[in-house]
Amino acid sequence: MVISHHIAEDVLHVKIAQELDVTNRAAAALQIEALVHAHHPGQVTIHLPTHAPSPMTFSALARAHRMCQSLGIPFTAAGPGGRTSPVLLDDTAGTSRPRRLEHGTRHDH
Repeated sequence: MVISHHIAEDVLHVKIAQELDVTNRAAAALQIEALVHAHHPGQVTIHLPTHAPSPMTFSALARAHRMCQSLGIPFTAAGPGGRTSPVLLDDTAGTSRPRRLEHGTRHDH
């Protein structure tokens, strides 16, 4: 299984068990989407497998973020240490590293 999940205090916690690749990125993103629609959580937290996730992992993360944003659900991501932070794919420098979002701001230019 690519992801696992649990719900605690109206927060959907999704753990990505391993780095995603081209063969499982779409499946993971669809599973996250199905969980959000099934449980209607007050917040979603994605637990990443590494401190420097692969581009495919970031792709699934960005897709989940956009979906949560469209539904008005707060979204955070956490690294292996468990620290959470609002993140979005930052590919402006070609580095594909997470960056903090200004609250409610969209950065797609």
